[in-house]
Amino acid sequence: MTTEITLQRAEPTWTAVIRASVPVNELSKFVPAACGEVWSFLRSNRIKNAGRHVSLYLDPAGAVEVGCEVAEPFTGNDRVQCSQLPTGLVAHTVHWGPYQRLKTTHDAIRNWCSHNGHQTTGRCWEIYGHWQESWNRDPSIIRTDVFHLLNDV
Repeated sequence: MTTEITLQRAEPTWTAVIRASVPVNELSKFVPAACGEVWSFLRSNRIKNAGRHVSLYLDPAGAVEVGCEVAEPFTGNDRVQCSQLPTGLVAHTVHWGPYQRLKTTHDAIRNWCSHNGHQTTGRCWEIYGHWQESWNRDPSIIRTDVFHLLNDV
């Protein structure tokens, strides 16, 4: 698989998230559960124009924010918080395929950055495409955008 990696500027994006510290081996359960809880909160609070699901990895120790894009700031509760994705220069690529293979895409970005003189901050995130029925039949067409924030100015 060839991964095309580009540099781009990440703009401010509001999010509705659940913040937690999650061991890597529990992410596959935590992410869909947190996304579901966030969507329930948004519906019950009549917050409209929610976007794609996101997972923001804040540090290697397992601190994450999981939820979805929202159009504007809102008042959260003890579980669902208003947050923002990082802004600045990022290395970006599109991962095609099952979520279980996302690690290889993250590794590819880190390797590309290392070979091209870019230093990552350790903050990275995934934005998941809206689920399509065809993905159940062919997981190779599942789209996930992957971003790594850079220390570059």
